[in-house]
Amino acid sequence: MATPLLDRQLLERLERLTIRWQKSFRGLVGGHNASRYAGPGQEFLDHRNFHQGDDLRAVNWRAYMRLEKLFLKMFQVEPRTPIRLLLDSSLSMTATPGPAGSTSKFDYARQLAAALTYVGLVRHDSILIQPFHERLDDAHLASGGRHRYGPVNDFLSGLEPAGRTSFFEIARQFISAYPKPGLLVILSDFLDDADILKPLQYLTDFGHELLIIQIWADSDRAPGMDGDVTLTDAETGTALELSLDAPARAAYTEAFDRYSGALENLALRAGGRYAGFATSVPLQEAILTALQHT
Repeated sequence: MATPLLDRQLLERLERLTIRWQKSFRGLVGGHNASRYAGPGQEFLDHRNFHQGDDLRAVNWRAYMRLEKLFLKMFQVEPRTPIRLLLDSSLSMTATPGPAGSTSKFDYARQLAAALTYVGLVRHDSILIQPFHERLDDAHLASGGRHRYGPVNDFLSGLEPAGRTSFFEIARQFISAYPKPGLLVILSDFLDDADILKPLQYLTDFGHELLIIQIWADSDRAPGMDGDVTLTDAETGTALELSLDAPARAAYTEAFDRYSGALENLALRAGGRYAGFATSVPLQEAILTALQHT
């Protein structure tokens, strides 16, 4: 049994939370979020005229007795929306540019993944955990209620970060592997040399609703170094020589915030959501922030 990623007290607090989504996905039934589409269900929605081939069991026979006309009873349905969690397991997520003992972005991200999955299990959702770097790695499907959380903890604890990030390739593979649209939660630092907005846009173009959760180390946003420094890319090993002073650091932070803002704007324009925070933010606060956006 792997070391627990979340303590028992935190799991108990997660019991009261819910993962929600914005869209109604036509043809998906079951779950706890109400859809706007009419169909068989428990909550009455409206009537419509009966058409050939409709289910006679849904006819309002009392109305027929009064009006001698067939009306079909329509009910609110609940979507069994696919929930998929893309977890960045590239080497950039292992970087811990902070004090000794600082939590890496990867450890922080998989704790968040564990928390989100547990919340879904409590509500009897099914959540697919899909690690990735240059490609999609082996996935784990979590379902069956809270008592199935143990295998989730073991799966996440056993992940080994590797390789580079390639969002273009990941978007292509994901669209091919998961054509049915649903809620897509992406946990990543979103650090990629290539354009990252276009592949994210492709995912929304194929009907997926995005919840973007950006995770960074404090020094990713506000480097504390001064003078001549050498930065080494965690994924490629490439060294970069820089000269940093207060104006350069301020310009870097401003550029970082513009980049995060572009991620948020893309998500919001497509009807999705965004949450972003540093690994120095207490885990419980980060979980609540992320779930306030769901």
